[in-house]
Amino acid sequence: MTLTMPREVKRPLKLQATTAADMMMLNPVSLRAQATVREAIEMLTTREFGAAPVIDEAGRPLGVLSQSDLLVHQREQLTKPPKPIDEQRHSSAHMQDRTDTMLVRELMTPIVFAVSPETPAEQVVEQMLALKVHRLFVVDETGVLVGTISAIDVLRHLQA
Repeated sequence: MTLTMPREVKRPLKLQATTAADMMMLNPVSLRAQATVREAIEMLTTREFGAAPVIDEAGRPLGVLSQSDLLVHQREQLTKPPKPIDEQRHSSAHMQDRTDTMLVRELMTPIVFAVSPETPAEQVVEQMLALKVHRLFVVDETGVLVGTISAIDVLRHLQA
């Protein structure tokens, strides 16, 4: 005979937000498309960010630069065929120069998934799940970045 313990019935979590504006992080730290990769690395590591939106001069999002983008780029540099010995001496100096001169827009993921501040909160969650992304940009009626919503922001608004 097998005894089974009654299972505790848990109430489903409820999203305690009405719109994207309720969940978004206002005025997100962003990177200019013209920033160098070195500046981006410094910003991401200093602030301990996994990624940051990349914006144009008007503040409109162009894409996102993540630590993953930087790692992929670094791996690609390391897996290139070896150079002749005389070129190898200058290689590390060239890599340093390239990091100083390469622009964020050259490495960013040029995809923008955005919602308006008025987008219903449930639709924000559905869109994040459907797109399989960890964050969405929130843009105003002119397309200017006003906030971001990350998966953590959504979790903060769940209650039993």
